[in-house]
Amino acid sequence: MSFSDNANSISWLIGGPQGSGVDSAANIFAKTCAKEGFHIFGKREFYSNIKGEHSYFTIRISEKPVNSHLEDVNMLVSFDAETVFRHADKVSPNGVIIYDSSLAETDLDEVPTIDFEANKRIGKLLQDSGLSQKLNGMLDLARSRGCTVYGLPYYEMIEAVGRNLDDPKLSKLSRVVNVMAISASLSLLGIKKDMLISAIKDVFGSKPKLLSSNIEAAEHAYSYINTKFDAKNIKCKITPKAVLKDYVLISGSQAAAIGKILGGCRLQTYYPITPASDESEFLESNQIINQVDGKRGSIIVVQTEDEIAAITMAIGAALTGVRTATATSGPGFSLMAEALGWAGMNEVPLVVTMYQRAGPSTGLPTRHEQGDLLFTINAGHGDFPKIVLASGDIEEAFYDSIKVFNFAELYQLPVIHLLDKAISSSIQTSKRFSNELKIERGRFKRDIDKDPSPGTAGHFRRFKLEDSPISTRVPLGTENAIFWNTGDEHTEEGHISEDPENRNKMMDKRMKKLELALENIAEDDKAACYNFDSSTKNVVISWGSTKGAILEALEKLTEEGSKLGFIQVRLLHPFPTGTIKKFLTNARLIIDVEMNYSSQLGSLVQQYTGREIDFKIVKYNGRPMSTTEIYIALKAILSGTNERRIVLDGGT
Repeated sequence: MSFSDNANSISWLIGGPQGSGVDSAANIFAKTCAKEGFHIFGKREFYSNIKGEHSYFTIRISEKPVNSHLEDVNMLVSFDAETVFRHADKVSPNGVIIYDSSLAETDLDEVPTIDFEANKRIGKLLQDSGLSQKLNGMLDLARSRGCTVYGLPYYEMIEAVGRNLDDPKLSKLSRVVNVMAISASLSLLGIKKDMLISAIKDVFGSKPKLLSSNIEAAEHAYSYINTKFDAKNIKCKITPKAVLKDYVLISGSQAAAIGKILGGCRLQTYYPITPASDESEFLESNQIINQVDGKRGSIIVVQTEDEIAAITMAIGAALTGVRTATATSGPGFSLMAEALGWAGMNEVPLVVTMYQRAGPSTGLPTRHEQGDLLFTINAGHGDFPKIVLASGDIEEAFYDSIKVFNFAELYQLPVIHLLDKAISSSIQTSKRFSNELKIERGRFKRDIDKDPSPGTAGHFRRFKLEDSPISTRVPLGTENAIFWNTGDEHTEEGHISEDPENRNKMMDKRMKKLELALENIAEDDKAACYNFDSSTKNVVISWGSTKGAILEALEKLTEEGSKLGFIQVRLLHPFPTGTIKKFLTNARLIIDVEMNYSSQLGSLVQQYTGREIDFKIVKYNGRPMSTTEIYIALKAILSGTNERRIVLDGGT
């Protein structure tokens, strides 16, 4: 079964060496198709090196909204040999491959960046198929599966562009080969050249020399295809639709960053780490500087010397009343754990945006996983309250970036916003975000009168014991509000105390915030329910970025007469036991889907609801789950497989 068979929908992939412009090319292609009225979902994959290793970008284009990638590729666009060797066998029958014709005799062993394991797999595939170990062998394999192959003489085309520009510096012009590749693919797909030129202007508009060379290269490649090849019989053409209204093409890290700005974040700290850095770098590039003094802006972004400094600086800023966040990934969060406990002890409203990647230790620095769920819930020694909220897609990443600040200030505690590499590095056409946003600062005052009933030492009772576990919060330095912050247990004023009675009262005060949060947080922020009614017996439960792939797989299964409900758990701590139990009331079969080895959400479901997980679908090879492989796994379960734990392995 191929999801690519849907009308007016294709999966397109471009690859090349890291640093060769793969990302720029993919974004130009995506912008072009979005301008033609198509919905977009794009997935970026890259090695953890600066330049040279293989990088690729998959773009899915459809007349309907799309939320995930597929295993099949309809059009493979390449300008190096490695991309063809790695991906040609994934191109579907009736698909298209564009390659550099001068590389046809390249031997597999001549590509140094193909690692040993991949070389062995590809070599065996070619040997078993009775084909040569050269690029031509891989292309013959594709042809045997019904693919159409187009060889482009990129070097000759670059020479022609140089003559047209009167610029003989071919080494400089070689950088336009990526634009030639996407222009050729758009020409074959029947997308208008004007839209491509418009997208190139969007990307290179501020760089006149790059703009002119890329436009010339695009026009030359577009014309070359029309002149040299007959594309009438290509099966994967797409027909442009009406212009998309009220949609934006945006990445997950950009959506989260914009949400922070609109949510009132005024300071972000970070130490560079993949994949979290993309968000902070976007914020840095969009700091709004006051034109009068050149200093004051809407947000300040500070790159610190390490993650310990990042979180402690953020805590200090939060104590002054500023909405503050720090962003990191697993290894950096490990260093932040001690300071997180200090924030919990002192009831500091701090936001930590946690972009998960594959661990442990350095793990796979640029690859995807959801292995940090239990770590974030349990981070820090001792008992203290924290909230953990996970977004499932790019749109949620925006709105949740605002909600987590509200939660932090309403309940005066650290909030961890769980995102991951898949969300951060993906791009999607999302509905234009609303600017009707609610900012809730809780019991926060900038000015207070002298406390008529001060603490025993005559000072402000910042941690006042009342009927509510939430005390009035004021910025450091507020007149009539002297109080202390310490990592030790303390009195209402913040003075160190080891009195057992005081300890019990303060622990009860802090921990009751979790009960209050469960009472007041909206049900759809605790968990979202899809494809449910009173007759739903088979239930998929998951969290985070698996959402899109699951929803699309369930849609296909429903069309085939197999209905499953889906529970997306959003509030992971405190765990919404009552909400999840309610959704599972009629469930006979529970299928847990997660991007980690140990089914961490499944263990929470069993712990808090007492319900056993019947089947587990897991993936931990560093590549996100696709719609295709979730569909196949669910189909197997519904067909009666005895395999209780299914491990997915899709991805290159």
